[in-house]
Amino acid sequence: MLSSVSIRVSSVALSLPFLLLPGGAVAQPLDGRDGRNLLLENFRPQSAMKVPEHRLAKAKFPVVDVHTHFRIKLKGGEKELDAFVKTMDANNIALCVSLDGQLGEKVDEHAKFLWTKYKNRFAIFANLDWQGTGKVDDPASWDCQRPDFARRMARELAVAKEKGASGLKIFKQVGLEYKNPDGSHLKIDAPHWDEIWHACGDLGLPVLIHVADPAAFFQPIDENNERWEELHRHPEWSFYGPQFPKQAEVFAAFLRVVKRHPKTTFISAHVANNAEDLATVSQWLDDNPNLYVELASRIGELGRQPVSARKFLLKYQDRVLFGTDGPWPEQRLRLYWRFLETEDEYFPYSEKEFPPQGFWNIYGVNLPDEVLQKIYQENAMRLVPGVREKVARFQNKRE
Repeated sequence: MLSSVSIRVSSVALSLPFLLLPGGAVAQPLDGRDGRNLLLENFRPQSAMKVPEHRLAKAKFPVVDVHTHFRIKLKGGEKELDAFVKTMDANNIALCVSLDGQLGEKVDEHAKFLWTKYKNRFAIFANLDWQGTGKVDDPASWDCQRPDFARRMARELAVAKEKGASGLKIFKQVGLEYKNPDGSHLKIDAPHWDEIWHACGDLGLPVLIHVADPAAFFQPIDENNERWEELHRHPEWSFYGPQFPKQAEVFAAFLRVVKRHPKTTFISAHVANNAEDLATVSQWLDDNPNLYVELASRIGELGRQPVSARKFLLKYQDRVLFGTDGPWPEQRLRLYWRFLETEDEYFPYSEKEFPPQGFWNIYGVNLPDEVLQKIYQENAMRLVPGVREKVARFQNKRE
């Protein structure tokens, strides 16, 4: 007997047909074959497109990857580091910036890991310890609630620079997750933290900051959300609901900091986490000469709007840095080269069976050589201390 069973996904009720046997057993799979319905999780479309392909094995020019996580993602120790440096060599990646340096003795620890054998291949950004020795569930006990927090962090950053740190990375938990004792979220533009941003300007340390998250993460997980499949697998990525700040509020707080500190260089991660709206990101860049963006984990967004993305990258060629959010497998890295250097059509932006940031393919933007060189290396060499010298050593070794 053909019947239907009503199921509820988030707040939306869906009615799916099943062939029911006596006793209520389901005999008909939802595999999409022979006219049957298909579960989204079983959808494996194979493109019938026949278009030119240019599967690049390496970047055209030496690359500085300003967004990597060698403490967070690299779990295999020295052998895994050795293997990835070989991947860097094969892909023409001159240098990676590890954004996981932390502060104090942990900076020394991370530097020992990366620099013992590969000092010229890595730069390190420091991080602030907002919690300190406080209890996770007691925000009042957190170090960032102490009145001298900013002053101490400014001193720690000066020490980190002396140890070789090249910048400061701020993670998205500030603005989206961390809270004050009254239950409100920490705001990046709190005046009592201005001393931190001011110190970064004085020290010449750029601030690479993850602000907010993609638009879909602030929308209901329902049939209208274009990233439903991703959020269904990762509901913890959602920031929808009254318990979270609005995306616009988090963006606004960040921009107030940028405006208050014109002598400090800010690099907004993931195309300012607003790659779906390049017109707005363009306005931010026009309004703030000290603001830059980097590309990590956003070729999926840029590549589905290749005309707009190419115009954006050409116009702001001096304000865009290269990043990947790696270390990634070589298959992922090669998709970045293909996106930036070719005009290939309709190819994946990830090596994963389920693409991590939207169920679509992308198109290449085929940037001119002079723009590629700026995005791949020149902008990073101009903004990040120590990078120019290390890239020069890489190039000299290659010649």
